[in-house]
Amino acid sequence: MADENVTETENTTETTEQAAAPAPQEQASATSAAPTPAPSPAALAKPHAPSPSAFAKKPQHVAAPAPAATGYAEDQVKAAEAFGRVDDNGTVYVKDGEAEREVGQFPDVSKEEALALYARRFLDLKGKLNLFAGRLKSNNVKAHEIDETIKTLAEETAQPAVVGDVAALKAQFEALKAEGEAKKAKITEARKAAVAKAVEERTAIVVKAEELAASLGDSTNWRSTADKFRALFDQWQEHQRTTVRIDKADADALWKRFSAARTTFNQARRKWAQARDTERNAAKEAKEAIIAEANALKDSTAWGETSHKFNELMDRWKQAGRAGRNEDDALWAQFRAAADTFFNARQADRDQISSSEKENLAKKEALLAKAEALVPVSDEAAAKKARQALAAIQEEWDQIGYVPRDDMRRIEGRLDAVDKQIKAVEDAAWKKTDPEADARKSSFEEQLNAQLAELNEKIAAESDPKKKAKLEAEKATKEQWLSAIK
Repeated sequence: MADENVTETENTTETTEQAAAPAPQEQASATSAAPTPAPSPAALAKPHAPSPSAFAKKPQHVAAPAPAATGYAEDQVKAAEAFGRVDDNGTVYVKDGEAEREVGQFPDVSKEEALALYARRFLDLKGKLNLFAGRLKSNNVKAHEIDETIKTLAEETAQPAVVGDVAALKAQFEALKAEGEAKKAKITEARKAAVAKAVEERTAIVVKAEELAASLGDSTNWRSTADKFRALFDQWQEHQRTTVRIDKADADALWKRFSAARTTFNQARRKWAQARDTERNAAKEAKEAIIAEANALKDSTAWGETSHKFNELMDRWKQAGRAGRNEDDALWAQFRAAADTFFNARQADRDQISSSEKENLAKKEALLAKAEALVPVSDEAAAKKARQALAAIQEEWDQIGYVPRDDMRRIEGRLDAVDKQIKAVEDAAWKKTDPEADARKSSFEEQLNAQLAELNEKIAAESDPKKKAKLEAEKATKEQWLSAIK
């Protein structure tokens, strides 16, 4: 898979040099042709750094070609060379543990060049190990990639044709091997967690679908619920595309539950649609019957009785239910046409009546102007005279008859206002001559005088300034009351 061959950019200089340097090849005899010079780094392609597994799979050869320019530091090469030697025949040896073994032959160059070449081979192999170490720290390394790289590196480090600290190289490989196993265990645990999370997320989608299916009833908004199921299905597909693959058994079980919820909804919606069609047909028949009755009534001149019947037809229309938008619009237009025929005729009749009511309104407004001229009144005599004139106006008012309904409250209110102003003066005059009111006033005045006399005595006897000030305030209040009733 593409994501399993992700290349690393670490150690770019080192890996580029490794890719550029030719692998040594074992010569069969000292009489072989001279090695071909290595190409310069500028002439080489510059791909991305390969993955460790790909890098580790580069073929290894024993014989070496002509030496190429190295990218390693001189001290690195010298440190590796310390573990090898070259005899007079050009055979290269390396110290491997306590023993020494032959790793190759390079007779047509100096001993220094031959030793340096095999030292660089050691550093190349160590670079592979270092690259693998960096790869193990990556978050996107795969378990099979670790296995393949370890297998290849195990072969290359078993008896490597290099000069350098082979024991340290093998120790580094063993450490990386253990680290790789730990990384694989971590990857396994991470996948288990990712799968568990994916199952939980997909289960949440299923639960929402099941809750929608369980909530279906008479008040269900079927269009809205269908949109919700569609959105949940989109979430399901998106989850399949963007999350880790879950076990087939779990996936199949969850899909079975989700599909069952959708089936429950689809069956309920079909059943509702059938019931809706039945109700609409019944509503259509009921409204057609109402329209027939309305057409029979539209030419009636029994205004009150027919108005009542049309109101009853309207109530029945509302109770009949809906016959579908298009059907309802057409049926309503027919019923409204019949109702308009009747109510327009009734309005024309009312317009004729209205003209006489307007004449009556003009007469009453003229009387109202006379009545409002009677006020204000200043005394009892003027009030009595105004009352007599208002009585005559009210008698004539009653004989005029009806006025338009919209004006009735306005003119009646204005006439009542004149009556109230006259009555207010009459009531005030009565209170002045009411003997009971005078008696109550006299009694209250006596009480206030007695209380003031008592307060004067307390004030004269009191020596405490605060108490004396309080008594004087009380006295001032009662004096105000006494002044108000005189």
